[in-house]
Amino acid sequence: MILSFRKIGQAIYRVWFYILVATPILVCFPFLLLLTVREKWYPQFFWMARNLWATPILYGMGCPPRINWEQKLERGRSYMLVANHTSMLDIMLMLYVSKNPFVFVGKKELVNIPLFGFFYKRVCIMVDREDSKSRTGVYIRAQRRLSEGLSICIFPEGGVPAEEVVLDEFKDGAFKMAIAHNIDVVPMTFHDNKQRFSFTFYSGKPGPLRVTVHKFFATSELTETQKSELRQKVRGVILKSLTGQPNA
Repeated sequence: MILSFRKIGQAIYRVWFYILVATPILVCFPFLLLLTVREKWYPQFFWMARNLWATPILYGMGCPPRINWEQKLERGRSYMLVANHTSMLDIMLMLYVSKNPFVFVGKKELVNIPLFGFFYKRVCIMVDREDSKSRTGVYIRAQRRLSEGLSICIFPEGGVPAEEVVLDEFKDGAFKMAIAHNIDVVPMTFHDNKQRFSFTFYSGKPGPLRVTVHKFFATSELTETQKSELRQKVRGVILKSLTGQPNA
């Protein structure tokens, strides 16, 4: 009986999440649509997504962010933002953490999500990891957005790992791109997102979302041949923050 009540509560909690996701999009739809017409209006779109969508969702779920800054982002600079990926809250939390406008690079399958997918297709950089031309095109589109003063965000695990995996292996893409465009890599650890709202339907509960923004990794003196070394260093920092162990 207790288990049944728990599952009912978790189901209601999950449905409430979808209501919180959809409602601001529906209310602000005309304004959001207008701001996707021209790329130069993206900072205004980002402001609405951060303040009128992501923030109400996080607080509405009873998950207030708690950020520990080891190094602060500087206004007007472009960065490569990376973090571990365990939850649908990761997108909202990343938007909350960075006041600097950034563009997500993510898999094309996300366009199939109702409402969210419509805007995702219009403002994010989509990649088909099975298509080499698509992967090449990502670098071209990223260069254009960086030239506009934006940052880039990639979840380098390349997807959401199984529940029992603390941190999956990282792909090269984010680090290759950071070196190619000479931007600092900003590692972040999302400590609580899996516990608060994982991809398992009957799971989740309110509580703070702790974030550690680690010291940045400069790429100005690195070459593409060092991307794997950079990848492993960044992964080691996040893994240690998650487990206390540099390697696992």
